[in-house]
Amino acid sequence: MDNFDKSIIRYLQLDASVTVETLAESIGLSRNACWRRVKGLEDAGVIKARVALIDPDAVNLGLTVLVLVRTSEHAADWAESFRKVVNAMPEITGAFRMSGDLDYILRVCVRDVKAYDAFYQRLTTRLRLSDISASFVMEAIKDTTALPI
Repeated sequence: MDNFDKSIIRYLQLDASVTVETLAESIGLSRNACWRRVKGLEDAGVIKARVALIDPDAVNLGLTVLVLVRTSEHAADWAESFRKVVNAMPEITGAFRMSGDLDYILRVCVRDVKAYDAFYQRLTTRLRLSDISASFVMEAIKDTTALPI
């Protein structure tokens, strides 16, 4: 990956809707050379998708909850069940297996505390968990999808 590829990635992380012409001009490549590089980054899996970032408040999902999960289950079948449940629950926008004291952290987006409680009830009836606790995000100081390329 050279500096042109890094420039393409940095630019697309900020605005994936940019035209190839604008992108090429901004990084100093011809349109065709830029298109080939973007296509190559997509084919290589570096660019996984181009998506729209939605304001949660605008769609009435303004409460972000970080759910801390501990389990006494560590068998492969339980882990697979956990993955299936997590992937089936659209409120979970991020799920991370952790080292240290916690087993998992889930990022959950819901309308309000009542919606979180309904989510909690569905989650805990589908999985055996040793401990679950939640922290409600009061303010998002930084929330980005851009990687530091």
